[in-house]
Amino acid sequence: SHSLSEFRGKSALVVVFMCNHCPYVQANAERLIKMQREFADRGVQFVGINSNDEKLYPEDGFDKMKVYARIRGFSFPYLRDADQKVAKAYDAQCTPEVYVFDKDKKLRYHGRIDDNYQDFSAVKSPDLRNAVEALVNGKEVPKPLTNAIGCSIKWV
Repeated sequence: SHSLSEFRGKSALVVVFMCNHCPYVQANAERLIKMQREFADRGVQFVGINSNDEKLYPEDGFDKMKVYARIRGFSFPYLRDADQKVAKAYDAQCTPEVYVFDKDKKLRYHGRIDDNYQDFSAVKSPDLRNAVEALVNGKEVPKPLTNAIGCSIKWV
């Protein structure tokens, strides 16, 4: 069990609804890992949450999450939302879907990671990076809302 209070004192908290099997998440996993490493010393904490129904999608079960996180080398907690209460509280709809909170835990960005999940070199709008960079520099997030692109959360 985890709670937001564990992340007090962080300049930003990035919550990413994700899973193991979604090709959009798989394509973005390395970007998330790199951003966590890049921004960690600036007080930013990433957290991944998997809310998918593990009965219909057994590859998203907790045991497989542990293997996936180890193989990928996640540098952030990857949590299981088995009862889907967290996804419902956030009104999350897809994977990956990102929520960025400031130091006071006020939502400052919601949406996608960037505009090109297939080719990192072709990204023209690094929305998540821009949001985090703005927050750690004490600025307003330039684009606080974008459309998340990915697989739908698999509801029970």
